[in-house]
Amino acid sequence: MPPRKKPNSTVFRGRVWIDGPEGTFIGHGRVVLLERIKEHGSITKAAKSMEMAYRHAWDLVDSMNRQANEPFVELATGGKGGGGARVTGAGEKAIKVFWKFHDDLQKFLAREQKKLMKP
Repeated sequence: MPPRKKPNSTVFRGRVWIDGPEGTFIGHGRVVLLERIKEHGSITKAAKSMEMAYRHAWDLVDSMNRQANEPFVELATGGKGGGGARVTGAGEKAIKVFWKFHDDLQKFLAREQKKLMKP
């Protein structure tokens, strides 16, 4: 029988998201979607890479674009080679700000856990 985990193997965790007028504005999944759109140049390909329905990905992009002062994603329609999507400067900034906030939270949680879990 494998040994049981010690009861004091507690890990502090937290999540970051920013609410806007419509509810969630930016969160982990939305930022990963923006990164995948940047990588693939397409909402469809980004959604597939995340095993997400295109409609859900589109709704998330639309929600972010509506709530932001400037769109995070711009769409190109049709033409030779089809359409596509690109993350704007505002979207790039949102990605950077989110990950900075996320990293700061993780560091805070690690510090607090160390302080509070001392014997």
